[in-house]
Parts: sequence; structure tokens; C-alpha cells
Amino acid sequence: MSAPARIPGLGEKLGGVFYLHGEDLFRKEEAVRGLIDTHLDPATRDFNLDPLRGTDVDPETLASVIATPPMMAEWRVVVVREVEGLASTKRARDELLRVAQAPPPGLALILSCTVPGGSKAKFYRDLSKHAQSVEFRAITDADAPGWLMARAREEHGIELDVDAARALGAAVGPNLGILAQELAKLVEFAGERRKISIADVEAAGTKLPSQDRWRWFDMVGLRDFEGARKALPVLLGQGETGVGLALGLAMQLLRLGVLEAEGQRELERLLPGHQKWLARGLARQAKKWTADDLDHALAGLLEVDRLLKASPHSDEHFLESWLLGLRVHMEAA
Repeated sequence: MSAPARIPGLGEKLGGVFYLHGEDLFRKEEAVRGLIDTHLDPATRDFNLDPLRGTDVDPETLASVIATPPMMAEWRVVVVREVEGLASTKRARDELLRVAQAPPPGLALILSCTVPGGSKAKFYRDLSKHAQSVEFRAITDADAPGWLMARAREEHGIELDVDAARALGAAVGPNLGILAQELAKLVEFAGERRKISIADVEAAGTKLPSQDRWRWFDMVGLRDFEGARKALPVLLGQGETGVGLALGLAMQLLRLGVLEAEGQRELERLLPGHQKWLARGLARQAKKWTADDLDHALAGLLEVDRLLKASPHSDEHFLESWLLGLRVHMEAA
């Protein structure tokens, strides 16, 4: 048997208790399937796999299933999804912690959970401490392009162009299940080619927005203020909000500030995992800004954010005013 594959946070150890938690259901379920495939041979899988749901199973049944040894195989796998349903009783919590602290030989117990708020926080902390624990946090819009590019390489052995990843992320949003399906369609569409471009995304029939936030942030970063001003109403018409765009712009400018002051390596260190690819693309933009320019732009955005939340005027009005004021300031400088 090989070690669990493509599950960051898990070591080389097989068997025992695996505690998979977090809001990202897609990656969590992929990890469950990966652990099952790692531990079980297809020939004896049906004899040694027990899928349970915490909302349906009682502590006595769970204890009985856990105590059953493997049949004609090295491992028996018990999967408990929706552990939060089972953890409502003290007896069930005690049983899970007992097994996590001293798992019986031949058992791989996989616990999949979305931790609820409330009084059982200590149980989940203890479970995380004693089991092999991985948290799958929900990804954001900013993570989607990086996740798509990584999955294209690792799952399909193909390169997804940055513009294609951004366009697909903007069209679908951070729903990983749908993103994975759309990526699989693109890979099939590309055939033998090893790179997917934005032209492929369009040709495959994916409905892309006429404007997306990534291209708009890049317009501002490249000091194309007139282009950004003209694209602004299109972006807002597609459902973006002024507050969301102001926050995104502030993040973009702060990253340019890190590049300007500390360099690309430091920005890569600071960026979250699925966003490290941004550092290389932002380097050209950083050369167009001074520290004073960035300070002025960020101070203006802070005022825009305040006005967006307090004034009856439109989002477009304040962002357009910021763009025009920034253009005048930087041309004068």
C-alpha cells in the first residue's frame, strides 16, 4: 500500500483515525475517497468498507463496526460523514476520542466533519490533537484561478493559462465541484494539446463575463485608469459591488507595495498557497508605482470605502471619482 496521495497535511502513516474537517465539502470528499483507495484493495473492498453517517448511527452500532477486524485484507475502513450529528451525545464523543487515542490494529477510521459553533468546541480540539487532522477551508474568489491551474497540472497533466484560469474562475466562482467539472470538459476539448488558453475556454462554450475583476485590477495596476473607468459600469452590472471592488483594489495595491519595497520573493512568502502565482504577474505593475503613489491611492480607497457604506450615491460614482483623482495625481507627479 502507498501513503495517502495528494492530501496536504497527512503524513506517511497508514491506519488510525483521520479527522477531515472544514467548510470545503469538495476537497474533503476527495480526501475521503483518496484514503479509501489508499487502504483498500478493490478485490476485498466490499468486505472491508463501512460508510456511515453521524446523523443516522448510534454509539453502540459505531463501537461494534469499529471493533470488527479486517476480512482477508490488511485494513478495514470505516467512514463516518457528518460527525457533528454523532457528536451531540457524550457517549459518542467519548467513543470517538477513545479510538483516536488508541486505534485498534487494522482500522482506518475516517471522520468527515463541518464543525458547528457551540459548546462542543473542546471535543473537536481534542479530536484534532489525537487524530491525523486536516482542515479544508472554503476557498475564495481570489483562490479559484490558482486552484484551477494547480489541478490542471496535478490531475490532468496539462497547463492552464493564467487568463483562462481567471476567466473560468470569474464565470463559475469558488464552487470547486463545478470548477472541476468545467476543467474536465476543457481537458477533453483540448485533446492532445498540453496547454489550455482563454480561446479554448470560449470555444468550449463556457459563458464568460464580458469583464472580470482580475482584468480590471490589472488595468488599475498598469495605470490604465481610463480603461478601468470605462469597464467599471460593466463590472458593476454583472453583480460586483463597490465595497468588494474597493477591498480587492486595496489588496492589489498592498501587494504592489510589498513588491516595490521587499521584492518578489517576499510577496510569494506572504501570499496564500493558491495565490502565490500572482507575484510574478504583479512585478511589471509594481514598476509603475512609487511608494508615495501607493500611499495616496490607498488613502483614497479608505475614503471611498467609508463613503460607499454611508452615502446614497452610486458605487460607480465614488469609484469613478477615485480613478479620475488618481489619474490626475499621478500625471502631475
